[in-house]
Amino acid sequence: MALRILTMSAEMLILVLLVITALGFDFTNGFHDTGNAMATSIATGALKPKTAVTIAALLNLVGAFLSVEVAATITKDVLKIQQTSGDEAGSLIGGLDAQKAMIIIFAGLVGGILWNLFTWLFGLPSSSSHALFGGLIGAGIAALGTSGVNWEGLTKKILIPGLMAPIIACIVAATGTYIIYALTKKVAENKKAQGFRVGQIASASLVALAHGTGDAQKTMGVIAMAMIASGHLSADSVEHGLPFWIVFTCAGAIALGTYLGGWRIIRTLGKGLVEIESPQGMAAEASSAAIILTSSAAGMALSTTQVATGSILGSGVGKKGATVRWSVAGRMATAWIFTLPAAALVGALSFFIANLTGGAAGAIVIFVILVAASGFMYYRAQLQKVDSNNVNADWDEDTGSVIPADVAAAYKEKEGV
Repeated sequence: MALRILTMSAEMLILVLLVITALGFDFTNGFHDTGNAMATSIATGALKPKTAVTIAALLNLVGAFLSVEVAATITKDVLKIQQTSGDEAGSLIGGLDAQKAMIIIFAGLVGGILWNLFTWLFGLPSSSSHALFGGLIGAGIAALGTSGVNWEGLTKKILIPGLMAPIIACIVAATGTYIIYALTKKVAENKKAQGFRVGQIASASLVALAHGTGDAQKTMGVIAMAMIASGHLSADSVEHGLPFWIVFTCAGAIALGTYLGGWRIIRTLGKGLVEIESPQGMAAEASSAAIILTSSAAGMALSTTQVATGSILGSGVGKKGATVRWSVAGRMATAWIFTLPAAALVGALSFFIANLTGGAAGAIVIFVILVAASGFMYYRAQLQKVDSNNVNADWDEDTGSVIPADVAAAYKEKEGV
């Protein structure tokens, strides 16, 4: 009896730490992806920086309550830790107990968070979604081998849509931008800018709402997967809705992260990729919103970052004479390529460390490592701070860096570099 109580206590501790970590991922997802909705509106002056992130936060909060299709995808189409058919549907697969199943999910979250923070530090708009999937895949393979990954579901619902989405977004935004400029070529520039800035506010708001319907659900799905593994939730119930506390806490976490603003990434998308005007911004945001909302309704876990980036690039391609910084786009593409394997490596390493220590102690160890690594990256970012005051500073063409030239110079003087 005493052993059973201790086992149950250990499982509960792991579950609590896992939920806290999942909400931490959701928080990083919020500030990592704020720029997807608001970067172009901030860059063109359609919205003041603080106003933009406030609107985005509120709409992310609302969007998180609108659907559970993506959450259902996460619970069954990434990892194979539960039986999906037969009399034992919903039970853990052979060789797994509740603690080990939760450690797999926990380690995957660690991989996703650390990659999110690493790319944020360098102002790279990588995919939070793919970071999460990479972390889960790495932890799953470390624990169960390649059979622990649902390759069919991963390919159909995540990888193929992820490859196609930025290309489609680029084409749609380029076409929309070309049509807008063709139709308004006789309109005075000041009237054109004023009118499209109003349109930008509407389209950016729609992207923020769409982001909430997709990305907040990914964390809901992870928490639901852990609840199923620990026996606190049935697999069938996810299709019909999730417990209110899961939806509410995930919505709140992503909204708070969005409100704080991932200024480094907002700067890259708004100033570093394309010299953008209001008509381009509206075309890019409308394209992103349409694609994200469509994918969320179909249960496809798209990367909103890749969709938004493809749309912004398309807005540059569609405007004759627009400045597109392909070197910045190249760095972003490189980050996209490495996101899945890098997060998978961290997820696998986190599982090995936790499994080596064992049980609740293993969960505590990787949680401490996560907090320490996250704290270091946050500290490093504060040395060359990008915030609402300098997010729209001119892009430094000499260095191509997200750090404004005056901030970089002050840091070098202080450090004696």
